[in-house]
Amino acid sequence: MPAYLFEDLVRTRLATEKRGVDVIDLSIGDPDLGAPEVVVEALKRHAADARLHSYTPPWVVEKFCEAAARWFKSRYGIDLDPEREICPVVGTKEGLAHLPLAVMDPGEVAVVPDPGYPVYSRSVALAGGEVEYVPLEADRGFLPDLGILRGKTPRLVFVNYPNNPTSATADLGFYDDLVKWAGRSGAYVASDAAYAEVAFDGYTAPSILEAAGGKEVAVEFHSFSKTFSMAGWRVGFVAGNAGLVGALRRLKSNVDSGVFAPILLAAIAGLEEGWTAYASSMRQYGLRRNMIFKGLENCGMEFLRSPATLYVWAKVPASASPGGRGGSRSMDFARTLLEKVGVLVAPGAGFGSRGEGFVRISITCPTPRIEVAVERLAGAGSFWAA
Repeated sequence: MPAYLFEDLVRTRLATEKRGVDVIDLSIGDPDLGAPEVVVEALKRHAADARLHSYTPPWVVEKFCEAAARWFKSRYGIDLDPEREICPVVGTKEGLAHLPLAVMDPGEVAVVPDPGYPVYSRSVALAGGEVEYVPLEADRGFLPDLGILRGKTPRLVFVNYPNNPTSATADLGFYDDLVKWAGRSGAYVASDAAYAEVAFDGYTAPSILEAAGGKEVAVEFHSFSKTFSMAGWRVGFVAGNAGLVGALRRLKSNVDSGVFAPILLAAIAGLEEGWTAYASSMRQYGLRRNMIFKGLENCGMEFLRSPATLYVWAKVPASASPGGRGGSRSMDFARTLLEKVGVLVAPGAGFGSRGEGFVRISITCPTPRIEVAVERLAGAGSFWAA
């Protein structure tokens, strides 16, 4: 089990800062805007109630699932049974990591996107499963070629749109095709929708559960981390196929004791009252994204102009290092930016072999710092051929 990519990036940043370098960290998607005031106040109020300091009461879980079902109906027009088709998770990372353990037997195959969020493949490995990678290529809009899956019978398929790291989006037609294939092959689909609400320019992300038959084959993970800047709170939910939700719920009953009740109750306040603050956050993120777009254009770098996520997926310039120091152009390019201009980005190779040749740039950094980063990038071109 290799070290998690972002642990290495944090160590790199700290070591560079110890040398006196002012580092602007654009590598990690850790929202910096803070949770909505209504959410914070709800947490304070409920945390002061000693009766909620016990193991999470069933009535709190029930109330949270009912609120999630109401939001899902409002957002997607989908009816969900709060008791059977929704389960809280300790952040979607936890839920995604435990799903293979809940539904796969050792030796079964899971399909994982490349590049992709590292948790997918590592959770399959922890469950004793086998990983089969499906490439996400630029010429296909970073969507998997479902034709590759014809004739295959994996147990589980991971998809993630809007996508991390590429920022690509998928339309409902893609989900329709995926659900049809899954129904024929007997596979289940785990849709990671952590970035579904991080959208700009009027874009609205669809849900796989909107596809005909979606609930028969799929579950979808939703996060409060990105939507409401609650990454450290560790709360989200999984919704969809009752069998998969039930299996994950049973597993979780054996390995964790649920989300702290005041956090679940505060999360309900977010779903019901946090949207004004959410809209303000999206305006700030949109401004930052546009600044990064303009900076990359001025540098002559190619990138995906996406209407979603907290990231910009940019191509390493052709004139950059061929990867002589570490064998990876994206790693070397990231090192060059860090060493020469003090800007840290995530090398695409850290997300899989198909991420090589790209870097991921996060917009979760205070706007004034992004302004400085853009200025530094403007002068970075002279180093790329070095």
